[in-house]
Amino acid sequence: MYNQFMDMDRLDQIIQDNCGLKHNQIVLIGVSGGPDSLCLLDVLVRLGYQVVVAHFNHGIREQASGDALFVKRQANKLGLRFVLGQMDVPDYAQKHKISIEEAARQARYHFLFEQAVHLEAQAVAVAHTADDQVETVLMHLLRGAGLAGLRGMSYRCFLDEWSSSVPLVRPLLNFWRADILAYCALQGLHPLTDSTNFNVQYYRNRIRHELIPYLENYNPQVKEVIWRMAQTLAGDQALLEELIQANWKLIWLQSGDGFVVLAIEPLRQVSKALQRQLLRRAIATLRPYLRDIDFGAIERAIAFINHPARSKQVNLISGLQLWIDRDRLYLLDKDTRILNPDWPQMVNNGPLSLSCPGKVEIGREWQLSCEISADMQINESNISMDDPMQAWLDAQSLNFPLIVRTRRPGDRFQPFGMEDHSQKLSDFWINEKLASRARTGWPLVCSMDKIVWLPGFRPGHPFRVRPETHKIVHLRLAKSKTDF
Repeated sequence: MYNQFMDMDRLDQIIQDNCGLKHNQIVLIGVSGGPDSLCLLDVLVRLGYQVVVAHFNHGIREQASGDALFVKRQANKLGLRFVLGQMDVPDYAQKHKISIEEAARQARYHFLFEQAVHLEAQAVAVAHTADDQVETVLMHLLRGAGLAGLRGMSYRCFLDEWSSSVPLVRPLLNFWRADILAYCALQGLHPLTDSTNFNVQYYRNRIRHELIPYLENYNPQVKEVIWRMAQTLAGDQALLEELIQANWKLIWLQSGDGFVVLAIEPLRQVSKALQRQLLRRAIATLRPYLRDIDFGAIERAIAFINHPARSKQVNLISGLQLWIDRDRLYLLDKDTRILNPDWPQMVNNGPLSLSCPGKVEIGREWQLSCEISADMQINESNISMDDPMQAWLDAQSLNFPLIVRTRRPGDRFQPFGMEDHSQKLSDFWINEKLASRARTGWPLVCSMDKIVWLPGFRPGHPFRVRPETHKIVHLRLAKSKTDF
């Protein structure tokens, strides 16, 4: 492959075709000062690309400041603009409870894409090599990745957690580290040596210095084999993506900040293999930084979709939950409340005082009214159970003002028609199939500590209108714009 590297015209064609770079637009290149990034910098400059040099100081090594100065001098020597970023990555990793490697990756890419957007760069370029590709595939394999993980890295991709408009490109992905070192020697480049690259405390370094040499005892060409496998699987994944995209259009209903809504029946009708892929895509929409989504989480999701739990919800992964509401599947951040506009919800959870006659606002869209009628004739024409947003109660059984509030621990309810006993409010809602996320803000109309009416459902049995009732209370919940 080294001879191919020396053919600069061929290399330029690879960069244009595979990475999509244009000579007349800025490309921001991440340069650590090591052989890979120094080689990429030299190649892009020789090929006439408009380069801005970016260096990120992770604050991990004592020599880091010297590395930054070295890269700045390289940029100055070439007459290129230089930008510097820095962060105490070990402190960031501790605060966010992630590995040093992942913290460094997040901090570095955040800086690079922030600068790229500011500079209106066409891409961020990094110097990943064929060796990095092999290491990445092995890391994904050991974590239990699917096809998307085993294909490894690509020449060009979008990392949506940092930018959906600026791509990440890897021009050297087909070249081995030995080729890079040979190129540096030929061009008189003198790269830095990062001592942390030999520290097997880091996961990738253990792969590089321990696992790969061990595997080479079984097959001296194991790196080439894994690299070719990744190339083959990348083609297979591209074909699969077409199938995923076609089915995604059939099941996707809505996306927003912290949620994705899917049509559950079309999802149930496809194969489990395709269900896995569609769920991975949904999760990636909300958690784009998650790599190698846990197999167990996907299997829990599939089991839940095809055989829902009684609660209609399941915790999934990384703070995400699945909900089923009728014909819809909701993938949500646990702190996100996606509510049906037909659900009355108390914004501040009350309690509110409702006089009779009187009105109170329930949330921003609903109004609850209370009226009283003396000596009203009792018959089916004026007291109907057909509208669950209205209730008629025996005024003599109530204590005024009524209290409108949300649920409390230990709440019990004796629904109309249940003469002998009450039941837990939670059990009533489960039986009525009210989505769990709707229950927190659902208004309850109470007399003292007794629930007299659940709007949208039934009045309480002890407060029903009887033949001997002479004074009736009429409750009605409706959208605020409705005339009462």
